[in-house]
Amino acid sequence: MSSLGLPADDRDLSPYTGYTREHWEAAADGLLDAAWQWATPNGALLDLPGRPSANGVRSDGLEGYARTFLAAGFRVAGAGGKDPHGWLDRYAEGIAAGTRTPGRDDSESWPLISDYHVQGQPMVESASVALGLRLTRRWLWDQLDGDVQDRAEEWLRGALRHVPAPNNWYLFPFTVAGFLESVGRGDAETSRARERALELLETWYRGQGWYADGDGRAFDHYNGWALHLYPLLDSHLAGSPSTPYSARMREHLESFALLFGADGAPIHFGRSLTYRFAAASAVALGAVTGHTPLTPGASRRLLSGSLRYFLDRGATGSDGLLSLGWHGPHEETLQFYSGPGSPYWASKAFVCLLAPPEHPLWTAREEPMPSEGPDRVLALPAPGLLVQTTQADGIVRLHNHGSDHVRPHEAESAADADPHYGRWAYSTRTGPTSETNPADNHFGVVVAGERSVRRRIRPLGAGHGDGWGWAASWHRPAFASGPPMVPGLRVESVTVARGRYELRVHRVVGAPDGARVEQTGWAVGPDEPLVSALHPLHGWTDADELRAPQGTAFVPWARIPRLTAEATGLFAALAALTEEPVSLATVIIQVTVTADSLEFRWADDSLTRVTFTPLAVEHQTS
Repeated sequence: MSSLGLPADDRDLSPYTGYTREHWEAAADGLLDAAWQWATPNGALLDLPGRPSANGVRSDGLEGYARTFLAAGFRVAGAGGKDPHGWLDRYAEGIAAGTRTPGRDDSESWPLISDYHVQGQPMVESASVALGLRLTRRWLWDQLDGDVQDRAEEWLRGALRHVPAPNNWYLFPFTVAGFLESVGRGDAETSRARERALELLETWYRGQGWYADGDGRAFDHYNGWALHLYPLLDSHLAGSPSTPYSARMREHLESFALLFGADGAPIHFGRSLTYRFAAASAVALGAVTGHTPLTPGASRRLLSGSLRYFLDRGATGSDGLLSLGWHGPHEETLQFYSGPGSPYWASKAFVCLLAPPEHPLWTAREEPMPSEGPDRVLALPAPGLLVQTTQADGIVRLHNHGSDHVRPHEAESAADADPHYGRWAYSTRTGPTSETNPADNHFGVVVAGERSVRRRIRPLGAGHGDGWGWAASWHRPAFASGPPMVPGLRVESVTVARGRYELRVHRVVGAPDGARVEQTGWAVGPDEPLVSALHPLHGWTDADELRAPQGTAFVPWARIPRLTAEATGLFAALAALTEEPVSLATVIIQVTVTADSLEFRWADDSLTRVTFTPLAVEHQTS
């Protein structure tokens, strides 16, 4: 249960979650109160307890200040300037102290902003500072002394004069420039920063409401809490009712809103997952601006479901601080840049408070969110993803045939394999196993005892019909020891989703003599009400179960079903993750194989055909 002192549930207005606007306000206040216990004497840094990030303690202290400032900004702006806890006075004092002698090694000074590869993290935090100032301009910025305003501007302009990381980071100087222009301090430098960011954003847009996070194929939660959020919020604060980003947000939410399970969990996929309920920030901003396909009741049910999911599962300890992890602390969820203040990017979800109390987001009765409707399969060819939801157990599954987080200039080194991108499937009820444990949802080639990993993913297509869908890709297996790759070796993979079932089909080309292959299923804990089933259909000769003693973000210890065989061409298996007992042996009753295709006859007499040359996936009902 939450340690934030929330009011009693309101099950009349919110029959699914019990949460109302008052709960969101109380959550913001509780998080801020707990974090400010660790402020420096003049409030410029919030040195939260915990292991430091690779950026160092001072940068982490700025991160604590800046990210909580977001929560305070949304909280006070949403209340029309009412600030009963005096949050803005604290942040004003912190700005004055932090910018007095930036870069100095003392107890208050903020670190200088540099290029992303030198000392870049302060650039990230500059956007939160700028956005907090823009949200609260009348009550904070306009009340600052002129010399403090000048010092703050000079520090913020460091974001405009240094090189961002080649991804969503370009939206940080964009946001800083937007604030400076909004207070009459714009110039050619701010214009260039905004133009450059929007130019890049256009090149990263891939369609269906999805952006790549940079020039590669990284599609993850950064779509919602960065790539959509910053430009649309900028337009909203500027009073622009509709922009190209409005339509893109609406289209994004058509698919993204499906990626939250009935228990409120967002899909456990991609990096920076310790930001937790920030995953719902795009849904919140869509509701605030009206650029959403969801009804107000469904939007709030999703938003509050996500917030409650984490608060009920220990995201805050008895001290009220957000921990580094998922439910509670979890090291494998983190990245090198994760520090004690990092989880407070969750503050972005409080953008929902910009909707005033009389807004339908708060007055409408909660309604079911998309994943609570009938079973659905949705193919997204642009990012190469396949979404599968089942109403009976409320589980959402994401089959990954397009997102790899490998930048264009990078080699496909197995040493850089990331479990949060390299696995074939993710869900709202399971997490990937550690890179030092057996891999879940993986197809690997084993050469001379070394198992391959999947790095760069080449999409081959995706599509869906009535109640079914598919996605496909190919990759070159990479190895951590011995030769990094085997010449000519490639794996072509197809996933077909139907109901709660996943048909996993692979073709191995160019395997050397003696090579073997492995297919694993979902990783679940021994005490969970979940079934992870994996049944061989073609090519597999042996089955066993692996153990993952390090567990996942959901369980401390996990089991994984596995199939193995010699690497001889075509392989097919049926998998399922469900709360209900399942017997996969009777689901597909016949498999017909030719040189480069497989036909699967289902128990209801429908037929699925997968052909590899050329690639084609068909499904015919009886």
